[in-house]
Amino acid sequence: MNRGRVGAVDIPGERISFARTSQLMRRYIGNVGTFFRRKPLGAFGSAIAFILIVVAIFAPQIATDNPRETSADRTFAKPGAASLLGGDQLGRDVFSRLVYGSRISLQVGLLSVLFGITTGCFIGIASAYFGGRVDLIVQRLVDSVQAFPPLILALAIMAALGASVTNVIIALTIVFIPGAARTIRSQALSIKEIDYVLAARAIGAGDWRIILRHMVPNCFATFIVLATLSLGVAIIAEASLSFLGVGTPPDVPSWGGMLTGAAQNYVEVAPWLGVFPGLAIAVVVFAWNLLGDSLRDVLDPRLRGMG
Repeated sequence: MNRGRVGAVDIPGERISFARTSQLMRRYIGNVGTFFRRKPLGAFGSAIAFILIVVAIFAPQIATDNPRETSADRTFAKPGAASLLGGDQLGRDVFSRLVYGSRISLQVGLLSVLFGITTGCFIGIASAYFGGRVDLIVQRLVDSVQAFPPLILALAIMAALGASVTNVIIALTIVFIPGAARTIRSQALSIKEIDYVLAARAIGAGDWRIILRHMVPNCFATFIVLATLSLGVAIIAEASLSFLGVGTPPDVPSWGGMLTGAAQNYVEVAPWLGVFPGLAIAVVVFAWNLLGDSLRDVLDPRLRGMG
């Protein structure tokens, strides 16, 4: 009998939990649908970003050839049936290198933004919350890093660390931290004075409990906007570093590296070597910027109802 009762009690609980989950899923899907209807440009940016992710994940299945394999018959081959986007100066398939290059762009963009913006957000929140000498020291350090132009700072870091995908991620992470810290700090200063934060401090809640339970969630919308807008910047920065020869190694297929090969001697001989990677960078960065702008309009209360 007891077992029967336990089962009878557990089953409704499971049903309630399932119903609650279904309700949240419907609300989430409804919010996404509303966002797409209100922000068609954001929907377009989301679609391009989704395509980039799919291409990066399924690159081995989408690519028509090994991106590192060379062939004398394909040297400077024009786009056509034999080679969809032609061949480069070493006889490598441009389409396959473009597809695999999306992996590098996405990997560098996502990881550098994740580490850089997340670290910057926590530094900014802690700086605003503790104030005083902590805030003074943190802001002077931020000022010191921001005194260097971002690309020059990234170049200096890459010159010290050497060319590799991991080092590009490290360099861009360091570049993203100061801007994120300063942006989040300005919002955290106002959140710090909200009544429920003051009440939590009055009843003796710990500093990190207040930061994690109250301040971080209230900065999450700004974090999402910063991350989305920074993805386009990260992709451009990776392409710039690779173009300058200090980013990804030459044997790694990347969009910036493809532009380097196209710009050296082959603009007149094989212009498509620069057109396709340049177009890919432009479209992807434009899409991330559209998505970031749309999310900013929706999530930032100061811009809600504008545009």
